[in-house]
Amino acid sequence: MEWLSTENVVAVGTAVLGIVASAGIFWYERRVPRRKRIGYRVQMDNPIGDDIRSGRFGRRLGLFDEAPDMADATLVLIRIENDGSQGIGRDDYTSPELHGLTAVFTDRTIRGVSVTQPTDSDHLMPHFTPERGFGYAGNTLRIPRVPLNHGEHFKLLVLLSGGDVGREIRLIGGLHDGEVHPNRSATPDDATPLFSRASRLITIMLTVSVLALATIIVARDDNPPPIGCAKGSLRVIGSTAFAPVMADAAKKYEKQCEGSSITVDAHGSTAGIRDLRNAGAAGKKPGSPSVLAMSDGPKPTDMPELHENRVALVVFALVVNDDVKLTDLSTADVRRLYRGDITNWRQLGGPDLPVLLVSRDANSGTRQVFQRRVLKRGEIANSSVDCVHKDDPTAKVIRCELDSTDQVLSEVAQLKGAVGYAELYVAAGAKGLHTLSLDHEAPSVEAIERGVSAYPYREIEYAYTYGQPAADTLASSFLAYVERGNGQDVIRSHGHVPCATSVGNRLCG
Repeated sequence: MEWLSTENVVAVGTAVLGIVASAGIFWYERRVPRRKRIGYRVQMDNPIGDDIRSGRFGRRLGLFDEAPDMADATLVLIRIENDGSQGIGRDDYTSPELHGLTAVFTDRTIRGVSVTQPTDSDHLMPHFTPERGFGYAGNTLRIPRVPLNHGEHFKLLVLLSGGDVGREIRLIGGLHDGEVHPNRSATPDDATPLFSRASRLITIMLTVSVLALATIIVARDDNPPPIGCAKGSLRVIGSTAFAPVMADAAKKYEKQCEGSSITVDAHGSTAGIRDLRNAGAAGKKPGSPSVLAMSDGPKPTDMPELHENRVALVVFALVVNDDVKLTDLSTADVRRLYRGDITNWRQLGGPDLPVLLVSRDANSGTRQVFQRRVLKRGEIANSSVDCVHKDDPTAKVIRCELDSTDQVLSEVAQLKGAVGYAELYVAAGAKGLHTLSLDHEAPSVEAIERGVSAYPYREIEYAYTYGQPAADTLASSFLAYVERGNGQDVIRSHGHVPCATSVGNRLCG
């Protein structure tokens, strides 16, 4: 069935799990044992005036004997309840005295006490006897060790004198593996809630949210993705530094768009631009060839037929073998290194190791960016094929050239004293080497995005087509996917800044 896609099944499964989780919370609140708890709250604290002195109020209630000296008389009703999920026995009270709990009425004197209870809890009354510790003196009321099942309660109506309404009332005592605590205010006959208001709200919101999610995904119309999928084949060439991004984006695009086939075949920015121009010039059919060339930096000015698209800001870094303990170089010292003026790392305060320059070949955009942004000139001549032995005995230092970023990182990691350059995200994950700061500016995409770094070794990544490809071609669709669609997430996941974002637009502009 069409709706039985992986995405929909996951959504429905999420909804079912959410409902089960909600039911689990409800079951846990009601059934799973927690700590023993006795809660108490004052449900009434009222003045009673002259009525009590005349005995008329007391006789009508049938609670108290006539009591003299009832100045500032008050009536207090306290509810004491088992609001945990376990029963409480006599031995659960921790008081060293005969009684279990003590109620203290600040600045007032107890003149009489009456015990009230629900009609279905007659078994509680026999515990309220002097033999079991029930009684009062001054402002202190002793409450017996009353066993309470889950949800059971009793109430104490206390006649007081000598103090104002609202004075502090405290219940003192403890339980083994439990607590005695004040609970929320409620009407006299309120039952203890099964679980808190917050828990109820969270449970309801979770259930509604996951059901809505499942409904939206299952019921929605499976329209084509906003980028507009295209069928056919496409070859992506050029930058080896940006090749991992394009390979990842191609895989995701192919999965989303059936009938598309994208091959990433990177051999360097310069080679890619040259091959694109040759393919376009040799094309027998009108229109742009199905080729996309990625370049670390802009094309040469003598290729007006190549159409430019700014894709991302890429940060590069100098890398050195871990045996070179330096972490920062000035751009002036970097230029001396690549002129051959520095032959041993001790000349820069490093270890006694000869300098080995591991560079990229002439087709590399990474090399061109390095020469343009940092060196402000070209590098010295190549002097070694294997990066170990000098082919030119007159050369000041060993310098070799390699075809790809991965090769540079591998050689620098293996050769003591080696230094090279690579795209930052790939270099940061390599073993056996570390990156260098330039003029105390660390290679940091985050700092560049925030506008607080003047780190120089960075460049715009361009995508070139031969002319403007037709809107219904795979080259046009895939380019839109990378620049403005979900390909932006791929770019970010590889440590670059998409040019089409607000921050990227400023940096790429």
